[in-house]
Amino acid sequence: MRALLLYPLFPKSFWSYDKALELIGRKVSLPPLSLITVAAILPQTWEFRLIDRNAGPETEADWDWADLVIISGMIVQKDDLLDRIREAKRRGKPVAVGGPYVTSVPEPALEAGADYLVLDEGEITLPMFVEALERGEPSGIFRANGDKPDVTTTPIPRFDLLNLDNYSEMSIQFSRGCPYQCEFCDIIVLYGRKPRTKTPAQLLAELQALYDQGWRRSIFIVDDNFIGNKRNVKLLLKELVPWMQERDYPFSFVTEASVDLAQDQELLDLMIAANFNAVFLGIETPDTDSLSLTQKFQNTRNPLIDAVKTINRSGLRVMAGFIIGFDGEKPGAGDRIINFVEATAIPQALFSMLQALPNTALSQRLEKEGRLINPDETASIHQTTLINFVPTRPIEDIAQEYIRCFWELYDPHRYLARVYRHFIEMRPSPNRKKKPTMLTPIEIRAMFILFWRQGIKRSTRWQFWRQLFSILRHNPRVYDHYLINCAHLEHFLDYRAIVRDEIEAQLATYSPTELKQTALPASA
Repeated sequence: MRALLLYPLFPKSFWSYDKALELIGRKVSLPPLSLITVAAILPQTWEFRLIDRNAGPETEADWDWADLVIISGMIVQKDDLLDRIREAKRRGKPVAVGGPYVTSVPEPALEAGADYLVLDEGEITLPMFVEALERGEPSGIFRANGDKPDVTTTPIPRFDLLNLDNYSEMSIQFSRGCPYQCEFCDIIVLYGRKPRTKTPAQLLAELQALYDQGWRRSIFIVDDNFIGNKRNVKLLLKELVPWMQERDYPFSFVTEASVDLAQDQELLDLMIAANFNAVFLGIETPDTDSLSLTQKFQNTRNPLIDAVKTINRSGLRVMAGFIIGFDGEKPGAGDRIINFVEATAIPQALFSMLQALPNTALSQRLEKEGRLINPDETASIHQTTLINFVPTRPIEDIAQEYIRCFWELYDPHRYLARVYRHFIEMRPSPNRKKKPTMLTPIEIRAMFILFWRQGIKRSTRWQFWRQLFSILRHNPRVYDHYLINCAHLEHFLDYRAIVRDEIEAQLATYSPTELKQTALPASA
C-alpha cells in the first residue's frame, strides 16, 4: 500500500510567524506530528510519502504514486482539508480522514467525499481501519466509543519522513488530556480530564531519534498542559536532565502549562535544568469573575501577575493566551488585558474573541439558551474570526475593543519595550554556554536585516540599540533569544493589520440591530 499523507494549509495566524521565518530561511514553524505518528502506527510494510502543504504543494507525481490518501487536520485547517478530500475524489483516490476537526465535526468530511473516517485517537482506531481495508471494505467510520489508549504503546513518530530544513522547531508529545474543566476548552472533550503520559524511556527514545536525524534546535512539547500530571512530569525531567547533559544540550524546549506551574519551584527548577526556555500559559483574562464563570478556577487561586513574574524570573520566557467576550464581561476588558500584559511584560500575548467550539460545555450551554450564531457552521479559533454567539454586551463593542487591543499590543515601541523588560529580568539558564556560538550565514543575514529594519529604518532605531546594548551589558547570556523575539515583531506588524481589516470587514456584514443585540448573562 502506498499512502500519501497530506497535511492541510493553515491560514496566516498569530503563530505562523511568516515574516520572521523568511529571515531565517525556514518555511514552517512546526511539522505535522499527527501524520508522522499515524505513519508509525500503520503497517510498516506500507510505503509513505508525506506532503506538508504549508511547506509546499503536492505534485502530479505524488497523486499518481498514491494508492490511498490520508489527511489529518485541526479546525483552523478545515477549508483546505475539505478541498483536499474533494481533489482526491476527483482523481479517483480512496480517502481516509482523521484528526481533531473531523472527530468533533465528521459531517463536512463525509459530504466532501471521504471514504473512511478514522476518528478519536489513532492507537485504537487506526488498527480498525487497517482491518477494514484488509477485508476489502470500501468505506467505514471508526470510533473508540469513549475508550482512551494507553499512550505508553505509541510508537516513535516517523521523523524520517520530514524535510527537517523546512522547520524552525520540531514537535513531540508527552501527555494527552488535562485535569481542569474550562468551559470553552475542547481538549478535555477530545482527550479527557485524566492526563495520560508516555514513559520517560519512551520520550527519550523519541528525542534520540531526532538527535540521530541531526536535529539540534528547539523542540515544542505539544501537550495542552505539560504539567497536568506533575508526578510523571518530574519523573521524566529527572531522566531528561542527565540525558541532555551527556549530549551537551542539543535541544531547547518550549511547552504549554497551567499557571499553577508558578507554585511548584521544584518543577520550575527541573524544567530549567532540562533546558526549557519558554512556556505558554492560558491566562485568558485578568477578570476573576469571568475566570470563575468559565470554570477556570486554577487561575483564581493566586495572583496572576505574581505567577507570571515568578516563572519569568526563574528563567522561562512566558507567552500567554487572552480571550475577550466572556459572559458578564464589563466594558474595558481590552484595556484590562493591555494593562496586564504591560505589567507582566509578556512579549507575545495571543489575543482572540471567545469561540464556542463544537461539543464543549460552552457550546452546549449556548445552544440550550438559543444564543449560537449560525449553529450549523463550525466555529474557528482563528484570530480574525468574530465571536460566534450572542454575547452579553454588543458584538460591535467587543470587536472594536479587540481590534484596538491587538493594535496597541503590537505597536513596535510597546512590543520591543516588553521584550526588553521580559529578558532583562530573566535569569539566564545555567546550561547556556558562556561563549557565543558561531552564527551560520543565514543567521548573520537575518541579524543584519533585523538591524536595518528595527535599528535604522524605523522610528524604533534609538530604542532598539539602547535596549540591545543594555541586554549585552546586563544579561548577555539571553541576547540570542532576545533578538529572536525582536524579530517576531516583523510578523506581528503585518498580522495586526490583517486582524483589523478582516474583523472590520466582518462587522460590515452585520445589520445595526445585530451589532447591538445582547443576551442576559448566564448568571442572571
